[in-house]
Amino acid sequence: MTQVVLPGILKTVAPYLDQYGYFAVAGFLLLENMGIPLPGETILIAASVYAGLGQLNIIVVAITAIIACIIGDNIAFAIGHYGGERVVLKYGRYILLTPERLHKAQEFFNKYGGPVVTVARFVAGFRQLNGIVAGTAEMKWPKFLLYNSLGAVLWVAVWSTAGFLAGNNIVAVYDKIRHYELYVLLLILVLLGLKTFSSLRKKKQAKAN
Repeated sequence: MTQVVLPGILKTVAPYLDQYGYFAVAGFLLLENMGIPLPGETILIAASVYAGLGQLNIIVVAITAIIACIIGDNIAFAIGHYGGERVVLKYGRYILLTPERLHKAQEFFNKYGGPVVTVARFVAGFRQLNGIVAGTAEMKWPKFLLYNSLGAVLWVAVWSTAGFLAGNNIVAVYDKIRHYELYVLLLILVLLGLKTFSSLRKKKQAKAN
């Protein structure tokens, strides 16, 4: 692979991409979604820049990233679900997960339900703890899988597209996307909320009939 000079913070993951390619993308994102604080977003963007410059295939990058995110989060969900708070908090200190942070996150998940799993993927910190918190909050696995998969597809689509199209201008593009990301997240949350409300309304009407 011909070496590509990446701008800004993306340089930090360049050696891993140069040596391991798609496996670096898979490994970083799998571990990050299991709760380990690795620069998953950074390596996804960097790999997409590589693809835009002809060094990787963007379709393979995106599929690899989506699969790694879903598998990593589901492993984390299983740890939270079967290990419970005791196990999570015992080892959570290594990833800066305190009892206070866990309980606040659980309350947030319980209050807003499935859509939080989708939106949380776009928020650093929440993305890494998404599966663990959902598992300890005793969210139903099929529901978690649905919203988590949706979040993975949306998140990968945003950053892989940005990296692929922006190329060496990714630093400026990254700042702009971050600026408007909150509005995108709010729109997603509203749409998911409306869908959930519509489903509940239909169920109530069906019961009434």
